[in-house]
Amino acid sequence: MLSAKSLFQEILDHDEAFRLFCSIAASGESQGGWENARIAALVPQSESGLAPKITRHGADEDKHGRIFNALMRKRGLESVPVPPETDYTMLLEKHGIGLAHDKLRSDQPLTVPDIITYLAHSRVTEQRASEQMELLRKHFADHPDLGRAVRMISGDEDNHLAYCHEELLRFARAGHGRAIQHTLRACALAEIRVYRDVSLAVTAHMGRILGWSRAKSAVLAAGIHAVYVYERAAGWRRMVSLKPPERRNALGGPATSAPEFA
Repeated sequence: MLSAKSLFQEILDHDEAFRLFCSIAASGESQGGWENARIAALVPQSESGLAPKITRHGADEDKHGRIFNALMRKRGLESVPVPPETDYTMLLEKHGIGLAHDKLRSDQPLTVPDIITYLAHSRVTEQRASEQMELLRKHFADHPDLGRAVRMISGDEDNHLAYCHEELLRFARAGHGRAIQHTLRACALAEIRVYRDVSLAVTAHMGRILGWSRAKSAVLAAGIHAVYVYERAAGWRRMVSLKPPERRNALGGPATSAPEFA
Protein backbone atom coordinates (compact mmCIF):
# COMPACT_ATOMS: atom_id res chain seq x y z
CA MET A 1 0.00 0.00 0.00
CA LEU A 2 1.30 3.42 -0.97
CA SER A 3 1.47 5.96 1.84
CA ALA A 4 3.57 9.00 2.68
CA LYS A 5 5.32 7.01 5.39
CA SER A 6 6.13 4.02 3.17
CA LEU A 7 7.40 6.23 0.36
CA PHE A 8 9.67 8.23 2.62
CA GLN A 9 10.86 5.03 4.28
CA GLU A 10 11.97 3.81 0.85
CA ILE A 11 13.96 7.01 0.38
CA LEU A 12 15.41 6.81 3.87
CA ASP A 13 16.56 3.22 3.35
CA HIS A 14 18.36 3.90 0.06
CA ASP A 15 21.60 5.92 0.15
CA GLU A 16 21.31 7.47 -3.32
CA ALA A 17 17.68 8.46 -2.84
CA PHE A 18 18.35 9.83 0.64
CA ARG A 19 21.34 11.79 -0.68
CA LEU A 20 19.24 13.41 -3.39
CA PHE A 21 16.44 14.21 -0.93
CA CYS A 22 18.81 15.84 1.56
CA SER A 23 20.73 17.68 -1.17
CA ILE A 24 17.53 19.24 -2.50
CA ALA A 25 16.39 20.17 1.01
CA ALA A 26 19.77 21.58 2.06
CA SER A 27 20.07 23.68 -1.09
CA GLY A 28 16.62 25.19 -0.66
CA GLU A 29 17.19 26.00 3.00
CA SER A 30 20.60 27.57 2.33
CA GLN A 31 19.11 29.69 -0.44
CA GLY A 32 16.39 30.84 1.95
CA GLY A 33 19.06 31.74 4.48
CA TRP A 34 20.86 33.94 1.95
CA GLU A 35 17.64 35.65 0.88
CA ASN A 36 16.63 36.49 4.43
CA ALA A 37 20.11 37.76 5.29
CA ARG A 38 20.03 40.13 2.32
CA ILE A 39 16.51 41.31 3.12
CA ALA A 40 17.53 42.00 6.73
CA ALA A 41 20.45 44.08 5.48
CA LEU A 42 18.21 46.12 3.17
CA VAL A 43 15.21 46.72 5.44
CA PRO A 44 13.95 50.32 5.14
CA GLN A 45 14.63 52.55 8.13
CA SER A 46 10.91 52.76 8.93
CA GLU A 47 10.87 48.98 9.51
CA SER A 48 14.23 48.59 11.21
CA GLY A 49 12.58 46.74 14.09
CA LEU A 50 11.91 43.85 11.68
CA ALA A 51 15.58 43.33 10.85
CA PRO A 52 16.40 41.11 13.87
CA LYS A 53 13.42 38.86 13.13
CA ILE A 54 14.34 38.54 9.46
CA THR A 55 17.91 37.78 10.51
CA ARG A 56 16.61 35.08 12.87
CA HIS A 57 14.51 33.66 10.02
CA GLY A 58 17.58 33.45 7.82
CA ALA A 59 19.69 31.91 10.59
CA ASP A 60 17.05 29.20 11.06
CA GLU A 61 17.09 28.41 7.35
CA ASP A 62 20.90 28.20 7.34
CA LYS A 63 20.69 25.88 10.35
CA HIS A 64 18.27 23.60 8.51
CA GLY A 65 20.66 23.39 5.57
CA ARG A 66 23.45 22.36 7.95
CA ILE A 67 21.20 19.74 9.53
CA PHE A 68 20.43 18.09 6.19
CA ASN A 69 24.13 18.11 5.29
CA ALA A 70 24.95 16.58 8.68
CA LEU A 71 22.40 13.81 8.11
CA MET A 72 24.21 12.94 4.90
CA ARG A 73 27.64 13.03 6.50
CA LYS A 74 26.47 10.72 9.25
CA ARG A 75 25.87 8.09 6.56
CA GLY A 76 29.15 8.84 4.78
CA LEU A 77 27.37 10.61 1.92
CA GLU A 78 28.26 13.78 0.02
CA SER A 79 25.73 16.15 -1.47
CA VAL A 80 24.93 15.99 -5.17
CA PRO A 81 24.05 18.83 -7.59
CA VAL A 82 20.37 19.70 -7.41
CA PRO A 83 18.57 19.04 -10.72
CA PRO A 84 17.18 22.42 -11.88
CA GLU A 85 13.66 21.04 -12.29
CA THR A 86 13.61 20.11 -8.59
CA ASP A 87 14.87 23.48 -7.31
CA TYR A 88 11.72 24.84 -5.65
CA THR A 89 13.28 28.09 -4.43
CA MET A 90 14.83 29.07 -7.75
CA LEU A 91 11.73 28.11 -9.72
CA LEU A 92 9.63 30.38 -7.52
CA GLU A 93 12.01 33.25 -8.24
CA LYS A 94 11.90 32.44 -11.96
CA HIS A 95 8.12 32.78 -11.83
CA GLY A 96 8.40 36.20 -10.23
CA ILE A 97 7.38 35.14 -6.73
CA GLY A 98 9.07 36.98 -3.88
CA LEU A 99 11.84 39.52 -4.29
CA ALA A 100 14.10 39.21 -7.32
CA HIS A 101 17.66 38.20 -6.53
CA ASP A 102 18.99 41.10 -8.60
CA LYS A 103 17.25 43.44 -6.16
CA LEU A 104 18.68 41.58 -3.18
CA ARG A 105 22.21 41.72 -4.60
CA SER A 106 22.09 45.52 -4.85
CA ASP A 107 22.69 47.94 -1.98
CA GLN A 108 19.47 49.85 -2.58
CA PRO A 109 17.23 49.84 0.51
CA LEU A 110 13.96 47.98 0.14
CA THR A 111 10.57 49.67 0.39
CA VAL A 112 7.57 48.84 2.54
CA PRO A 113 5.83 47.22 -0.49
CA ASP A 114 8.97 45.09 -0.94
CA ILE A 115 8.74 43.94 2.69
CA ILE A 116 5.06 43.10 2.21
CA THR A 117 5.99 41.08 -0.89
CA TYR A 118 8.64 39.21 1.13
CA LEU A 119 6.24 38.48 3.98
CA ALA A 120 3.44 37.35 1.65
CA HIS A 121 5.83 35.04 -0.21
CA SER A 122 7.08 33.67 3.11
CA ARG A 123 3.55 33.20 4.47
CA VAL A 124 2.71 30.99 1.46
CA THR A 125 5.93 28.97 1.35
CA GLU A 126 6.11 28.55 5.13
CA GLN A 127 2.58 27.11 5.04
CA ARG A 128 3.89 24.43 2.70
CA ALA A 129 7.01 23.86 4.78
CA SER A 130 5.04 23.65 8.02
CA GLU A 131 2.66 21.07 6.56
CA GLN A 132 5.44 18.95 5.10
CA MET A 133 7.40 18.94 8.34
CA GLU A 134 4.26 18.14 10.33
CA LEU A 135 3.81 15.07 8.11
CA LEU A 136 7.40 13.98 8.74
CA ARG A 137 7.02 14.67 12.46
CA LYS A 138 3.88 12.52 12.54
CA HIS A 139 5.72 9.50 11.18
CA PHE A 140 9.38 10.03 12.16
CA ALA A 141 9.50 12.15 15.33
CA ASP A 142 10.84 9.14 17.25
CA HIS A 143 13.19 7.87 14.55
CA PRO A 144 16.67 7.29 16.05
CA ASP A 145 18.48 9.14 13.24
CA LEU A 146 15.92 11.69 12.01
CA GLY A 147 13.81 12.37 15.08
CA ARG A 148 15.72 15.33 16.58
CA ALA A 149 16.16 17.00 13.19
CA VAL A 150 12.50 16.59 12.24
CA ARG A 151 11.25 17.95 15.56
CA MET A 152 13.58 20.96 15.49
CA ILE A 153 12.91 21.93 11.87
CA SER A 154 9.17 21.44 12.29
CA GLY A 155 9.11 23.73 15.31
CA ASP A 156 11.10 26.37 13.44
CA GLU A 157 8.76 26.26 10.44
CA ASP A 158 5.77 26.74 12.73
CA ASN A 159 7.52 29.77 14.24
CA HIS A 160 8.18 31.21 10.79
CA LEU A 161 4.55 30.81 9.81
CA ALA A 162 3.36 32.46 13.03
CA TYR A 163 5.75 35.37 12.43
CA CYS A 164 4.41 35.91 8.91
CA HIS A 165 0.81 35.99 10.16
CA GLU A 166 1.67 38.46 12.91
CA GLU A 167 3.63 40.87 10.71
CA LEU A 168 1.18 40.81 7.80
CA LEU A 169 -1.69 41.53 10.17
CA ARG A 170 0.30 44.48 11.50
CA PHE A 171 0.73 45.83 7.98
CA ALA A 172 -2.95 45.21 7.23
CA ARG A 173 -3.92 47.34 10.23
CA ALA A 174 -1.65 50.05 8.86
CA GLY A 175 -3.72 50.20 5.66
CA HIS A 176 -2.02 47.68 3.38
CA GLY A 177 -4.75 45.04 3.51
CA ARG A 178 -5.75 45.17 -0.16
CA ALA A 179 -2.15 44.91 -1.37
CA ILE A 180 -1.48 42.04 1.03
CA GLN A 181 -4.47 40.00 -0.17
CA HIS A 182 -3.61 40.60 -3.83
CA THR A 183 0.00 39.55 -3.28
CA LEU A 184 -0.93 36.51 -1.20
CA ARG A 185 -3.33 35.23 -3.84
CA ALA A 186 -0.80 35.67 -6.66
CA CYS A 187 1.90 33.92 -4.60
CA ALA A 188 -0.37 31.03 -3.64
CA LEU A 189 -1.55 30.31 -7.18
CA ALA A 190 2.02 30.39 -8.49
CA GLU A 191 3.34 28.28 -5.62
CA ILE A 192 0.88 25.45 -6.16
CA ARG A 193 1.96 25.21 -9.81
CA VAL A 194 5.64 25.18 -8.90
CA TYR A 195 5.01 22.66 -6.12
CA ARG A 196 3.21 20.36 -8.57
CA ASP A 197 6.03 20.59 -11.11
CA VAL A 198 8.75 20.05 -8.51
CA SER A 199 6.86 17.13 -6.96
CA LEU A 200 6.56 15.47 -10.37
CA ALA A 201 10.27 16.03 -11.06
CA VAL A 202 11.37 14.70 -7.67
CA THR A 203 9.10 11.67 -8.06
CA ALA A 204 10.57 10.94 -11.49
CA HIS A 205 14.13 11.10 -10.13
CA MET A 206 13.26 8.92 -7.13
CA GLY A 207 11.48 6.44 -9.35
CA ARG A 208 14.60 5.98 -11.47
CA ILE A 209 16.85 5.62 -8.43
CA LEU A 210 14.54 3.23 -6.57
CA GLY A 211 13.42 1.26 -9.62
CA TRP A 212 9.72 1.97 -9.28
CA SER A 213 7.45 0.28 -11.78
CA ARG A 214 5.75 2.33 -14.45
CA ALA A 215 2.43 1.66 -12.75
CA LYS A 216 3.65 2.88 -9.36
CA SER A 217 5.11 6.03 -10.87
CA ALA A 218 1.86 6.67 -12.74
CA VAL A 219 -0.20 6.32 -9.54
CA LEU A 220 2.07 8.76 -7.71
CA ALA A 221 1.96 11.25 -10.59
CA ALA A 222 -1.84 11.00 -10.68
CA GLY A 223 -1.92 11.73 -6.96
CA ILE A 224 0.24 14.84 -7.43
CA HIS A 225 -2.06 16.08 -10.19
CA ALA A 226 -5.11 15.42 -8.00
CA VAL A 227 -3.61 17.50 -5.19
CA TYR A 228 -2.98 20.30 -7.68
CA VAL A 229 -6.58 20.21 -8.92
CA TYR A 230 -7.83 20.46 -5.34
CA GLU A 231 -5.41 23.27 -4.48
CA ARG A 232 -6.23 25.17 -7.66
CA ALA A 233 -9.96 24.93 -6.93
CA ALA A 234 -10.02 25.67 -3.21
CA GLY A 235 -6.97 24.51 -1.28
CA TRP A 236 -4.98 27.66 -2.05
CA ARG A 237 -7.26 29.59 0.30
CA ARG A 238 -5.53 28.12 3.35
CA MET A 239 -2.36 29.86 2.18
CA VAL A 240 -3.86 33.36 2.06
CA SER A 241 -5.90 33.56 5.26
CA LEU A 242 -4.49 35.59 8.12
CA LYS A 243 -5.24 35.16 11.81
CA PRO A 244 -3.50 36.10 15.06
CA PRO A 245 -1.07 33.26 15.81
CA GLU A 246 -0.99 31.33 19.05
CA ARG A 247 2.79 31.85 19.08
CA ARG A 248 3.32 35.59 19.54
CA ASN A 249 6.68 37.20 18.75
CA ALA A 250 7.80 33.77 17.51
CA LEU A 251 11.08 35.12 16.09
CA GLY A 252 11.76 37.57 18.88
CA GLY A 253 14.74 35.69 20.31
CA PRO A 254 18.03 34.28 19.07
CA ALA A 255 18.16 31.30 16.74
CA THR A 256 18.77 27.91 18.34
CA SER A 257 21.84 25.95 17.32
CA ALA A 258 21.77 22.87 15.16
CA PRO A 259 22.06 19.52 16.98
CA GLU A 260 25.20 17.47 16.59
CA PHE A 261 24.92 14.17 14.74
CA ALA A 262 27.44 11.56 15.77
